[in-house]
Amino acid sequence: MPVQKEGKQFVALRDPSMLIQQTMVVQPQALPVIQLFEGELDTTAIAERLVAAETPDRDGVLKEARTQVEALATQMDQFGLLWGPKYEEYEKKLSETLHERGSLPLQASGSLVQLAAQARGGEEKPPEDADAQREWARELAVGMLETWMEQAEDPEFETPVVGLVVPHLDYVRGAEVYASGYRAWVGATKPDRIVILGTNHFGVGDGVVMTELDHETPLGRVSPDRDVLAKLKEKLGDRLFKDELDLVPEHSIELHLPFLTHLFGDIPVVAALMPDPLVPMISDDGKRVSTPEFVKALGETLDEVGGLTYFVSSADLSHVGPQFGEPKPVDDDRRVEVERHDREHLGKFLENDAAGFLEAMEWCKNQTRWCSVGNMYAVASLAKAADIELIDYKQASDERGNHMVSVASLAFLGG
Repeated sequence: MPVQKEGKQFVALRDPSMLIQQTMVVQPQALPVIQLFEGELDTTAIAERLVAAETPDRDGVLKEARTQVEALATQMDQFGLLWGPKYEEYEKKLSETLHERGSLPLQASGSLVQLAAQARGGEEKPPEDADAQREWARELAVGMLETWMEQAEDPEFETPVVGLVVPHLDYVRGAEVYASGYRAWVGATKPDRIVILGTNHFGVGDGVVMTELDHETPLGRVSPDRDVLAKLKEKLGDRLFKDELDLVPEHSIELHLPFLTHLFGDIPVVAALMPDPLVPMISDDGKRVSTPEFVKALGETLDEVGGLTYFVSSADLSHVGPQFGEPKPVDDDRRVEVERHDREHLGKFLENDAAGFLEAMEWCKNQTRWCSVGNMYAVASLAKAADIELIDYKQASDERGNHMVSVASLAFLGG
């Protein structure tokens, strides 16, 4: 992340897994060196890459370069930016802390309270007492959710909604589309559980990732369906939980939990991060759970436990603009082009053919970077819906056209 200090430009680096909360600040010229830290070169080899063969007094310059590279490596290691013993130590410590507490920390959904406070003028201070502060935050969050839901139009489906596709875009840009989807469950029969499948944006796991921990939200803790987890564990083993720390910084599941709690109260969830099925696993050695394995095992498990299950696919669609590697800012022509592409592939999804949708995304090579093909495919496979309908579609972009993300809400009807 670019930062300025005393009028000078620097770069702040942060471990995306958030094992370490602090950022490491370096000068911009350090970035080409850092890019060489990819697991194939030791510090001596990196230093040799940096010093040209014809450099006068090369041995002396090389010695100084090696010293600087080693110092950089030591600092990166301390900030959790290198895989190795120190990183594993941080992982172990965080895992122990979370399991002692029994829950994942409150992260992205906390913005709900901030937005509600701002809507009230931003002058109200939270109570000092911890219990009173939690109740204050809950009251604010519920009020914000009620406002969004009241503003959403009722889609008035004549058949029960058994599942939804809704965004995981931040609330500021996505609240309207979240609410347009969740409005369909106002007054719905309370299910026995909700399966919510998200996207692993930052984690190290390239298989399906789950946890047995609770989730903290502004509306209180949300617990997993432990009967379902136990049966999945019997079928798939501990592989499901090997990368559970990927859930700590991940927002694609947490952002939905306040809506679900508001609608249904204390409801158990079956939450999982799904890999991108268009990207092969780093090593197909059976140490991680693949999407087909998971879909089969979860489908069998839900049949075994019985009861009413609802499904949520936490899905954003296209990601375009310079922020996502494109050469030009997003203009009106690009917006029209992306919407045409999105609606074409949403049309494939609306055909209620999960395999056909996946084939279409493979054929086009996912050129606009839909980030949630995996969980959309999985939910379409599991929900066994009679029909799928589009509720809403929106594009969210900044004024400069640096980035644009498209989102939609869809309903799985009947079962």
